Amino acid sequence: MIQLKTMLNCIDNSGATVVECIANMKMKRHARIGDRIIVVVQKSRNLGETGPSGGAGSVTAAKVRRGDIRHAIVVRTTKKVQRPDGMVVKFDDNACALIGKNGEPIGTRINGVVGSELRDKKWSKILSLASQHV
Repeated sequence: MIQLKTMLNCIDNSGATVVECIANMKMKRHARIGDRIIVVVQKSRNLGETGPSGGAGSVTAAKVRRGDIRHAIVVRTTKKVQRPDGMVVKFDDNACALIGKNGEPIGTRINGVVGSELRDKKWSKILSLASQHV
């Protein structure tokens, strides 16, 4: 259950590591796996810094910076989720993947496990980028 001011890990390679939820797009109190939320980036990776040479070995710039406001999809929650077949799933942390306003993921890779509830909510693009889904 993700609500206002909840801190989440960002598990894609967009450049953000920790984000904070500032709004739920479904206008309900809590967001669950597969729900769209609005987040602000609290911590970002410093991928954009290159050495003074700036040659062929330079790294590309990060796609998001600290303070950016973005849309995200919740992919893991610490709250238990019961599936229709009776299985109960609980993850160790709250995590999300950043998306653009058009619904396309910002990152090109998703590190870690995501919930299979994303398939029911039509986020198969995020499932295909993830290494594992439970």
